[in-house]
Amino acid sequence: MAKYKLTWKDLSWNDFKIYLFSLFKAFVPKKKIKDLDELEKFIQSKSAWVSQVTLYGYLKTRMGTRYVLHFENDKFMGSVNLAKWNIYSVALQDLTFFSFSYLKVNFNYKDTDKAKEIFYKILDDEINNKMPLEVIESAKKSFNERIKNIDWLNYCNDRPFNSSALSLYQWAPIAEELKTLDRKIVLNSVILKWDIIKKEFTERMNF
Repeated sequence: MAKYKLTWKDLSWNDFKIYLFSLFKAFVPKKKIKDLDELEKFIQSKSAWVSQVTLYGYLKTRMGTRYVLHFENDKFMGSVNLAKWNIYSVALQDLTFFSFSYLKVNFNYKDTDKAKEIFYKILDDEINNKMPLEVIESAKKSFNERIKNIDWLNYCNDRPFNSSALSLYQWAPIAEELKTLDRKIVLNSVILKWDIIKKEFTERMNF
């Protein structure tokens, strides 16, 4: 089997297109989220956006003018790709839990079992986008462990995106001594991006 080689071109299109499309959509009136299919699309697209914009933003900030040159290094590219998928998998969990907790609190939505169904479907669909199977299996295992202890009535108001913020800190391919210095900034950058998504979610939700 031929080894798939990541390149700067891959990243600039396959990943950054989500970010660029989100910027364009900011000027377009947003449809209300009225059913689970629309909720699934929201969870997938916004989790991808937060994951990618925070990861690449952090890498660019730390690397400065050398940013693009690093994408010629196969080992570095592999680390970036692995980080991207792992951060995304946790972001999906956080936004899924937040969404159903918000529905429970504000709309008295009772079928929280649908959270797992949506989460699994998004991951299975990502196989076509080359999400590593081991990351998918790990994400499902993590989701199942977390959902056992979810307090649906409190999750949406109790640091709901803390795990994905920590995942950026954990997975970003940056030297550990630098990450230690950046910890507070990194965590805050993720939470600020999620604040944008939370605002949009509450404005569009119409179950």
